[in-house]
Amino acid sequence: MDLTGLVHNICEATLAIDAGRKGFAVRGKADIGRLSYERGISLAFSVFRDAQSTVDPKTIILVEYTFLSQEFQFCDKTDTDSLGSLTQAIQSFDDAFLALKIVEDSSLYYAVDQTHPHSKKFRISGFPKDSFHIACAAHKTRIQNILRSPGIDPIEKALLKQRFTNLYTAQNGYIDKQKKAMNK
Repeated sequence: MDLTGLVHNICEATLAIDAGRKGFAVRGKADIGRLSYERGISLAFSVFRDAQSTVDPKTIILVEYTFLSQEFQFCDKTDTDSLGSLTQAIQSFDDAFLALKIVEDSSLYYAVDQTHPHSKKFRISGFPKDSFHIACAAHKTRIQNILRSPGIDPIEKALLKQRFTNLYTAQNGYIDKQKKAMNK
């Protein structure tokens, strides 16, 4: 599927998930809400799986970014903890997109390599732990924390695990881009 189709489908999925969650809370609408929720989760799972199959870090994080942006839009404005977490995740991925742009230019990326400490603590597979890696690592931690929460629906848990796996795939694809930029 093309990038536009993935983004469209992830928007549709988050809309169905949100409508489903809101439907659970309305007496007499729980069954309709459950169907919408399950349809949204299923569609989102499919989109995340399709994004992972591209092994393209930009595609993977664009789908994740779109999902997060939609969650932010649907989030209750009084839920300051969730809003803060989503804002931080979105900002991290904004920085990751900038790193993706820079890694495409080997002359620019050589400078990035020189400005990052060469200690293992600041490296991944010998390459700079830049904003792309930091965004993925922070978001993996966020997803792990959600997965540890009791009472998460099993289908939503499967979606979270897929999103977690996608971040590993994105990082591996990004490392390949780093290797290419550094001619290694």
